Amino acid sequence: MFSDYTELEAKIGYSFKEKKLLDGALTHKSYSVERRILYDNERLEFLGDSVVGLIVAEYLVRKFSDRDEGYLSKLKSYLVSSKNLYRWAKKLDLDKYVKLSFGEVQSGGRAKPQISANAFEAIIGAMYLDGAFDESKKLIEKFLIESDFSLALDYKSDIQEYCQKKYKALPYYKIVSQVGPDHEKKFIVSLNINHKEISVGEGKSKKEAEQDAAKKAIEILNISVNNVSNSDDKH
Repeated sequence: MFSDYTELEAKIGYSFKEKKLLDGALTHKSYSVERRILYDNERLEFLGDSVVGLIVAEYLVRKFSDRDEGYLSKLKSYLVSSKNLYRWAKKLDLDKYVKLSFGEVQSGGRAKPQISANAFEAIIGAMYLDGAFDESKKLIEKFLIESDFSLALDYKSDIQEYCQKKYKALPYYKIVSQVGPDHEKKFIVSLNINHKEISVGEGKSKKEAEQDAAKKAIEILNISVNNVSNSDDKH
């Protein structure tokens, strides 16, 4: 007898024909070892990883028709990363449903991002085997539409690579000022290349302000992000 996953199925937007697949997707290896059952979610996770990758890749190719492979690869790497899949898993509250051993629960297993991220992939794999590829695509595309793609772009790395190639030098960031109270502090940072100020960025942290300055420098210098990274390793 499997657990009642009616609530979760409503969140997913799909009711499994074969409930064992969903149960398997939510069964962590620690639970299967503890209960001496013959299945866990690792094989479904393996399958789901490929299904998620396919759906994300197709979405990006359609959405960014004017971008090259390097740009798309950077976005895809971020979107299929465990960190991002954990964000999607949290939208479904998967930590509530994953079956863990007593020891894993005691050690904080429900709060471990990797466990929820793996369960998300396993659910997508289970949906595929249940004949619900279209439904899994709809679920993932819903999350993709809500995604902030700018989080995938590391502007600091892009401007650094550009400077190394063009100037044989690294960009230099300088804190211009910090304004506001400690709980709402705003950092103002300048980006300099060869002792010349190129741009000024701002953010709630030094890191965020540096990324903003790097993004603005890329725009000011009219640098094509497409060609900064991955331009030398086509296959």
